[in-house]
Amino acid sequence: MPGELPVVWSLPHEDARAGWRALWWTVGPSNELAVMLVHERNLHRSPYIRGWVGWRVVAPCDGVLVVISDRVEHRTPVTGITASTDHLALLSWSRFLLAAYRTCRDGTGTWESNAVVYSPGGYPISHICIGDDIDYIITDRDGGIWTSHGDEGVHGSHPASSEGLARWNTDGGQTWGPLGPGRLPVLPLGGIAGATEEDVAWLGWYSHEGSFLSRVDPAAGSITNYRHPLRNTDGIVVRGTRMILSHQFHNRPGVELNRAELVDDAWVITSQEQLRLPEPVTKRCVQGRDGVLWIRGGDTWMQFEA
Repeated sequence: MPGELPVVWSLPHEDARAGWRALWWTVGPSNELAVMLVHERNLHRSPYIRGWVGWRVVAPCDGVLVVISDRVEHRTPVTGITASTDHLALLSWSRFLLAAYRTCRDGTGTWESNAVVYSPGGYPISHICIGDDIDYIITDRDGGIWTSHGDEGVHGSHPASSEGLARWNTDGGQTWGPLGPGRLPVLPLGGIAGATEEDVAWLGWYSHEGSFLSRVDPAAGSITNYRHPLRNTDGIVVRGTRMILSHQFHNRPGVELNRAELVDDAWVITSQEQLRLPEPVTKRCVQGRDGVLWIRGGDTWMQFEA
């Protein structure tokens, strides 16, 4: 039953009645939940896309960043949210990032910025470019920004996007890429999930030859690749030799959780569970952090331990 689900936070009714909409969200390196609120007067609602992903910012506006840590809620006014925003990520030193999924060259041939680094007080402090056609963003404990890129980025002209996976610093410099002998079994075509496990990043991606999971240790520069044990998934979380992989039923209040174990260097599904959530789920409804899988159903967030 929905009342038995491990709910962490829901958008307060008074916020919803006042016209605030919960848009982009993420989980930080310390397992803090962050949700960006934007007033509906600054938004356009797509008649074809359900859920929160159907809301779009129509012009630069302000918002409110809500961070929930240990059940305590902290709110920060945010200025200068652009109409192209698609992703939210938390950074080190209480900073955060808002990013668009696309970039392009300007008249001089320079790649335009598609991400804004914000101060702890909610003000833009720098503009950077972190690749083209961004499918997924997750950040690590050291302030690294991990991205996976779609086919338009992979087959486009941005050099880092063409590798499919990348890690960036907050100055927009690429600090890791997957290319090289023995690095990836095949070129990625798009990202499907991401998670962190202490200092390690896990990136799920698909290709013409199936789906894979890559475990990347940025300190050692090593990468280990595994065949994805499922055809369809939208979230992963890892704790040692245990993993949860989620599959959502789009626009329905249902999520399938598959638990897996690492056996002889292969992930093997050991059990499956069907969850019924309070509200329907959409894309970008799952994120994994240090053994905890976070799921968004409508305007309610829950967490599940691996």
